[in-house]
Amino acid sequence: MGDKITVPDVRARKGGPKLTMVTAYDYPSARMASDAGVDMILVGDSVANVVHGMGDTLGVDIDIMVLHARAVRRADPRPLVIVDMPWLSFHISKEDTLRNAGRLVREGGAEAVKLEGGHRRVPMIDALVGAEIPVMGHLGLTPQSVHAMGGYRVQGREIEAARMLIQEAKELEAAGVFSIVLEGVPDLVARMVTEQVSVPTIGIGAGPHTDGQVLVYTDLLGLNFGHYPKFVRKYESFADRGVAAMAAFVEDVRSGGFPGDEESYHLPEDVAAELEGRPSDG
Repeated sequence: MGDKITVPDVRARKGGPKLTMVTAYDYPSARMASDAGVDMILVGDSVANVVHGMGDTLGVDIDIMVLHARAVRRADPRPLVIVDMPWLSFHISKEDTLRNAGRLVREGGAEAVKLEGGHRRVPMIDALVGAEIPVMGHLGLTPQSVHAMGGYRVQGREIEAARMLIQEAKELEAAGVFSIVLEGVPDLVARMVTEQVSVPTIGIGAGPHTDGQVLVYTDLLGLNFGHYPKFVRKYESFADRGVAAMAAFVEDVRSGGFPGDEESYHLPEDVAAELEGRPSDG
């Protein structure tokens, strides 16, 4: 599969070839992403929704993110492993931000961290970069700001909002991020950001003009139940197939079809005969 992907490798992909990133939260999903040739794994705080069944991403903390990061790193994945800094882990102070990011690196094995927000987060990014912790930025629809935004809404639709988003991308670039996720923004805005910053942009619901794309792995594999966002392309329907497989198991057990002879262990004939008190065929 090639050499381990590093932060400099990602930086060098500005302008192509296109970068790919998927979320992973455990050993199996990390193995699949690595074997598929993905460039980056994001241990996303979306784990709150798709693994823990929460209504938003605000319910996970550093302990939960460390737990899932460790599981991902046990797969020894080739992709660069980036871990989300959860809500309130980088909002209070530089010291608090460094302490929490340090846990993700030291205990979780993160090779980079991602944090949401624009110019308000620049001091935190400065501190992290100064401590030699690589940082991925995240602009546009930032799920940790769901209450402030009034829901999960496309950002940058109005002229001033679009200009602000472009400006904040430049501020994140100046602060030292190695890449920027653009989520839920119009394709023209994402193209303009991509053209005006020197670091790779990774789109999700941001059109085709970014330097790469990211999807939640349960979305692209069709492992979710219910609504899928407009920007998702389902490459499989594993939830439907999984339900069908489990239903077949239930039917086989109830009908006596499982387990069969091939799924059962057997004693040698002489031992079985002695145990049952009958003559051995031998």
